[in-house]
Amino acid sequence: MGKTNYEYLNPLVIQRADPWIYKHTDGYYYFVASVPAYNRIEIRRAKTIQGLSFAPPRTVWRKHDTGEMSKLIWAPELHFIQGKWYVYFAATHTEEIIDGLFTHRMYVIENDSENPMNSNWVEKGQVKTNMETFSLDATTFEHRNELYYVWAQKDPAIKGNSNLYIAKMENPWTIKGEPVLISKPEYEWETRGFWVNEGPAILKKNGRIFLTFSASATDENYCMGLLTASEDADLLDSKSWIKSPEPVFKSDPENDQFGPGHNSFTVSEDGKEDILIYHCRDYTEIIGDPLYDPNRHTKAQVIHWNEDGTPVFGKPVPYSKL
Repeated sequence: MGKTNYEYLNPLVIQRADPWIYKHTDGYYYFVASVPAYNRIEIRRAKTIQGLSFAPPRTVWRKHDTGEMSKLIWAPELHFIQGKWYVYFAATHTEEIIDGLFTHRMYVIENDSENPMNSNWVEKGQVKTNMETFSLDATTFEHRNELYYVWAQKDPAIKGNSNLYIAKMENPWTIKGEPVLISKPEYEWETRGFWVNEGPAILKKNGRIFLTFSASATDENYCMGLLTASEDADLLDSKSWIKSPEPVFKSDPENDQFGPGHNSFTVSEDGKEDILIYHCRDYTEIIGDPLYDPNRHTKAQVIHWNEDGTPVFGKPVPYSKL
């Protein structure tokens, strides 16, 4: 698998769940994540991944006082698409759980300036799908001149909280065609506490498209699964996506790392290493609902590769000893 020169002081950013790091052509790493208050979207940037630990966050959007984007702002992702910046996120109008679920929908904001740290953000509204149900954790990626949207959503006809879907996009805030179901909770490790597939992230490498996702409840049972498709496959054919039968990243009690997941991918400063970004806790004794425990911390570690071109995520690295 080879050695790497990249090691990061972890946790990278404390009390930030659902982390997303994007390295832009301007040389900056941009970081967004869920804040414990779930009330805003903030961005920070640095010239190195480790520098994000000390970079001051800037709030670029706040929740509405009332209405559809007024509660529980979750899992923002920052993307640069066709010369503009976009943040995808989930929000709702109430903290109530209705029929066993929250009531989130997916939204997007746009910024056409060079620097996304400014306040020139425009709301583009809800990203609509073919179902008006609980939906969240949208990500996008481009492949062969097509823009794709992948997200988690509840289908009332399928057991569980959320499944994973893919669709092409007409533009960065509108999907086109019929969404395709590519994964639903089915294995034991996907159904602990809750039946969940969520938090998709895309890594294109070695002729394949790797799609990681998170499964089960957000406590120590939370873990990462993997779907794999050939880069030549029809990505809108559910048969193109092969699910690994075991989780690829999970809790490591030996190092007190619990519930790793909701990951993203970035690259090292020299562009030679792929870096896994994820959140994790260092204890299991959560008081109350795990959702409101603030201590999911952002971490970073190098991904290794098998000779057959598949990723090795290893174990969540222990917290660094200073």
